[in-house]
Amino acid sequence: MFSLTGFVFTTILTVLTTVGLAGLFALMAVESFGLPPLPSEVILPFAGVLIVRGATGFTWPTVLLAAVAGGLVGAVAAYEVGRWGGPALVRRWGSRVGLDDSVLARTELFFDRHGRATVGFARLLPVVRAYISYPAGAAKMDRPTFAVYTVLGSVPFCAVLIYLGTVLGEHFTVLQSYFNYLDIVVVVALAGIVLWAAVRWRRRRFTRSTAAPPPAPTAPP
Repeated sequence: MFSLTGFVFTTILTVLTTVGLAGLFALMAVESFGLPPLPSEVILPFAGVLIVRGATGFTWPTVLLAAVAGGLVGAVAAYEVGRWGGPALVRRWGSRVGLDDSVLARTELFFDRHGRATVGFARLLPVVRAYISYPAGAAKMDRPTFAVYTVLGSVPFCAVLIYLGTVLGEHFTVLQSYFNYLDIVVVVALAGIVLWAAVRWRRRRFTRSTAAPPPAPTAPP
């Protein structure tokens, strides 16, 4: 019986196996750049599965190195965009790929409150980790310091997700019997996301339509 979850799992594993560590490096670079959103929470566990399967080149040291190096390259690229383009440029192009302006606003506030150590801590947090580089660049944080904090935060984050993938790989055969149930969970989750997005869009549209029009200019005396 066809399973959507099983198809996705098999496809990602096949792509990573075919492209190898270079593909993992590229995916992590894109994820760390943040545009388009590509969660490492999905990428890294599959790399862990391939470690257990004994895929060519996939060992603990090589996978962790490729993941951290790719994340660093993407983070540095995002840092430079923030440094030379500023938040306005990020918001302008981010909106075209569905990046909510509120995400950047929260990330900037997080950075302003907690300083440069935030770069390392934010690498441990979903969503925020992909966008912390932009406000760090806009604040013209010292480049070497930024790189060091990025690596320090990325290593434990990547290691945990890779380890979860190794656990998943050891029980992959057992997990396959539950793919049809996982399909139901995925479909319900997607339906919830679509419903949430639709409600949010309607609220924004209603707010704009009911906003008071600007006062008419008064004629000069």
